Order: sequence, then C-alpha cells, then structure tokens
Amino acid sequence: MSTNPSPEQRRALGQARRRQLRRQDHGAWSPRDRRHDPTKLLALSMRGRVSSLVPTKYERMACSPFGFFRGAVPIMAADLASLPNTGILNQLCGDAHVRNLGAFAAPDGRLIFDINDFDETIRGPFEWDLKRLATSLVLAGREDGAKASANEQAVLTFARQYRKSVQLFAAMPVIEVARYQVHRLDRVAPVSQVLLKAERATPMHSLEALTVPLKAKGAKGAAPPARVFREEKPILFRVSAAQARNVLDCLHRYRESLESERQYFLAQYRPVDVAFKIVGTGSVGLRDYVIYFEGNGPCDPLFLQVKEEPASAYARYLEGDGQGTGVGRHQGRRVAQGQRAMQFESDPFLGWTDIAGRDYLVRQLNDHKGSIEVDDLSGDGLLAYARVCGELLARGHSRSGDPCVLAGYLGNGHKFDAALGQFAAAYADQTEADWKTLLNAKNLNKIARQASSGPG
Repeated sequence: MSTNPSPEQRRALGQARRRQLRRQDHGAWSPRDRRHDPTKLLALSMRGRVSSLVPTKYERMACSPFGFFRGAVPIMAADLASLPNTGILNQLCGDAHVRNLGAFAAPDGRLIFDINDFDETIRGPFEWDLKRLATSLVLAGREDGAKASANEQAVLTFARQYRKSVQLFAAMPVIEVARYQVHRLDRVAPVSQVLLKAERATPMHSLEALTVPLKAKGAKGAAPPARVFREEKPILFRVSAAQARNVLDCLHRYRESLESERQYFLAQYRPVDVAFKIVGTGSVGLRDYVIYFEGNGPCDPLFLQVKEEPASAYARYLEGDGQGTGVGRHQGRRVAQGQRAMQFESDPFLGWTDIAGRDYLVRQLNDHKGSIEVDDLSGDGLLAYARVCGELLARGHSRSGDPCVLAGYLGNGHKFDAALGQFAAAYADQTEADWKTLLNAKNLNKIARQASSGPG
C-alpha cells in the first residue's frame, strides 16, 4: 500500500527546491529579461473581445500605472514565465493585487473579506501570486504618494506575514487549515471601511442603483410598475429581446453546475430583465451580462452576473492543458473551481455555463460586495493592509496546495522577504515605463486598431 509523504518529508521537498531557485534570487528583474513586445501581447489579448469596447479598456489602463497594471496580466504572465521558478505548484489567484481582495456575503449571510477575483486562476508556481501582489502594493503606495521606504516596508510586512502564516498552517491539523478563519479584520482600518461599504450594498440598494421603474400607463391605485435595468451607455444597457433569450437559455446549463439545494433556491426566482455591463479593467471588452430576478415579490431582487471567461493568461506558459484543475477546458468551470479551492467560503450561486460557444462564469452581482480603493491605503493603512494580504494569500495557497512544502522552501529567515521587496520595486518601475509607452497617442491608436482587427 502506498503512503503519503510525512510532514517532514514534504518540508524536505520544499527545502530541496532551493537548489532549483535560491530564495535570494527572486529579486531579479531587468527589462533585458523580456522576450516579447508588451504592446503586441496586449493587442493579442484583445482578440475575440467586443471591438467597440477595446478603446475603453485602453483608456482605463492609461489612467495611472496601477490602472495599467490591472489590465496588463498578459504582460506580467509572460515576464514571470521568462524567469526561473521554484516548480512548487499551487492554485493561483493569477491576478493577485490589492484591489482584488474585498468583502462579500457568505452563504449564511455573514460578511467575509477575502481574495475575490479569480479570472486568471490556474495551477502554477506559488511565487507568481506573491510577486504580482507585492508589485501592486508598491504601485498603490506610489499612487497615494507614499515614500519609497513605506512601500518597501509594506512589501516586507506582506512577505513576512505570508511566510509566518504558512509556517502556522504547516503545523496545524489539516482539517483546521480548512476551517481557519482570519479574525481581527474589522480592526484593520482599510478593511473595516470596505466592510461598511459591503454592509450597505444590500439587494435593495442594488435594485435602486441598477434599475428604474418601467414607464407605463396604469390605473390609479394600480400595483407599482415593474422595474428594468437603467440605461447608462456604454457602462450598462438593456439588450435586445433576441440577446436576452440567448442569455436566459443558458440558465438551465448553469443550474446543473450548482449544488442541488441551491438549484432549488434559484428555481424560486423568475428573470425580469437582462442587460450588458462593463466591469473592472482587465475584463473590459469581454461579454458580460447581468440578469435581474425577482423572488417573493419586488422587494426580493437577485442579480446574477454572466461573465465571459477566456483562458488564463498564464495557460500558454504552463505544461499540460494549462487548466491545472483536472476538469477539462471549460473556462468558467476553471474559475469557479479555482475560487472554491482558495476561498474559505464562496458565493452560493457561483457556477458556470456557455452561450454561443463561449464559456461563462456565473455569480452574484453586488450582493454585499465592497472593494478597497487606493485612497483607503493612506498613511498606516498600506502597512496594515499588507499584513492582511499576506495572511489571506497564505491561507488560499495552503487550502489549495501543501503548506509543508511552502514552509520548507521559505524557511524562517528573511532571504525571500528581501528578494520579494527588490522584485516589487523593480517591476513597479517596469510597469511605469510600460504605462508611459501606452500613453503615447500614436502607439495607443495603433494597438487599438490591431486589437480591433481580430475576430469580434
């Protein structure tokens, strides 16, 4: 009978990986390491998107270096893949940055703060998530006017908390790792502000924000008019009747991705209206629909987001089919299962479907959701938030990977922490240089035309 390796053997496996990539060597980054043209990679990533929305994505990326960073996962994926890696594979968030953590409602109604964006999730070298999140701390700090020393300290705090948390998880019973909750979050100023936002983001608040009464003549004393999505083109607009039918037709395939009791709850809601919505930065140009449902009357709204999911930007650089999930090539399923693997609790209506040959993720929209703004990280907020990021990312990696291997590689010293700080500062400089290239109007128009020339 085969037996699993002992905790000591798994730690030794992690330590052995230091021979493949020394911890201090994670600090290396130079533009000379690049093997690609970043503008061409961006243009390639736009292929298949709604061409009329591509300029909007570039406009959002042009707002700031951090805005550029949010939309430039394909560039960083290629850059990370050009460097040596540990070979310690883990489920990755894939787009780990300071604004991709946030608050949302758990199935029991409690507010949770966790990593909450998994469009790029995939199995890959664990350090790729750390390098991306560390770089985002530096860029967010720079955008808020923090000194270089404060940004460096934030990255060191993030790395140290990740390392210490992994060591804790490696020593805990496995089932306790699965149950582990991060407490004290409501006492961390940036997080408490997000939780307050999320508390106000009720379904009725979303109803008022996203819909308007349908204009129709009615008798005096008649029931209140039905509501439909408001028109805020190009951000939010109702779709044609034919498009709405196509979107609603996908719901039976979506239901099959839910657990049986959640299928039962969904069946008690009836769809009222369908709209197209632009979201985020990296996802602009992908097809993104929202469906407004009513349950027990007009005061019981439910909003579902049906979001197109292409392959992860990292897939082309990883062996095998690039999915890392063992579930085939459905990209919505990849995202949903990667999210469930890393989160302590997930959206009860998280699932997947397909429309016209494209893969989609389905999840609730705006149900007690709240996210960090860069302004929330002023002063001591960046340092406190960096500590939270380290603990939450360590938990996600330990839930979906092997904390003993991670702990064996990282050890108790500060070599990895210091190297991550060096990388984050250097790659933030690289991002700022790439952003300045994007700001060149001639170049921006050129890559927008290149993107629009692809299949729509």
